[in-house]
Amino acid sequence: MTLRALQFGASGQLARELCDRAGERVEIKALSRADVDLMDTAAVARAIGAEPVLDLVINAAAYTAVDKAEDEPDLAYAINAWAPAAMAKACAERGAALVHISTDMVFSGAKAAAYVETDAPAPLHVYGASKLAGEQAVLAACDRAVVLRVSWLFSAYGQNFLQAMLRLAQSQPRLRVVADQRARPTASGDLAAFILDQAPRLAAAPAGAKEWGLLHFTNAGVTTRHEMAQAIFALAWPDRPPPEIEPIATRDFPTPARRALNAELDCSRLAQVFGVTPRPWRDALGEAIAALAAAQDRKVA
Repeated sequence: MTLRALQFGASGQLARELCDRAGERVEIKALSRADVDLMDTAAVARAIGAEPVLDLVINAAAYTAVDKAEDEPDLAYAINAWAPAAMAKACAERGAALVHISTDMVFSGAKAAAYVETDAPAPLHVYGASKLAGEQAVLAACDRAVVLRVSWLFSAYGQNFLQAMLRLAQSQPRLRVVADQRARPTASGDLAAFILDQAPRLAAAPAGAKEWGLLHFTNAGVTTRHEMAQAIFALAWPDRPPPEIEPIATRDFPTPARRALNAELDCSRLAQVFGVTPRPWRDALGEAIAALAAAQDRKVA
């Protein structure tokens, strides 16, 4: 029997990966912001309540302008906290499971080791605080919800570090990239595959099951932004010299929102609960770059 999922978000990188990979196993109805205004919590709840058959709700929509959020806190909170809260309440009333996406940016980066789910959050900026509020609201309102924290999402779709590096290199022979921020990157495609693979299990799991709660999902391997940039050009430009990539410190690249130096997420619980160990981020990066090149070839043809 096909599992039916309602997805908030249709054009972002994760949303598109989910729709592309769903196939026949999960029937996804993806709602864009034109379909449902996330600023309208009543409209969010109505969208969930109106579905005749509903097994799972996936929130792949978010306000992701980290620096801009410093000047737009009300908008950031509305989309990242109050809309997910409305989703969670409506899911609880419908008896539907909820998958909500969060971020490593709920942490300050002060810890020396990788963060586990039970570590105390301490966001450095409005964006991180809005995402933390969303986590807390979701888990308080719905006892069949999993909150997936991710780091440095990348894909052939949307706006992300991979896309930014390739775009900037078209006009800048020399790139300055921070070398003291580290994390375990997350391929949007691998995250989408995990959600879809586990969808039947999540749709069937009762309240109180081990599947629910906070969960970290990243690909394997720790890197810095500078090292990731080097890997991007090694894979994307195998037949031509890469741009010069100058390593710089975070303090030399000031931004409105402070960035954590350590964004490593520990994924031990992912392996314990779901028996899943994601592949190395470099392998996933190569696949995303190949997909991006194939899409560009289709445009030229």
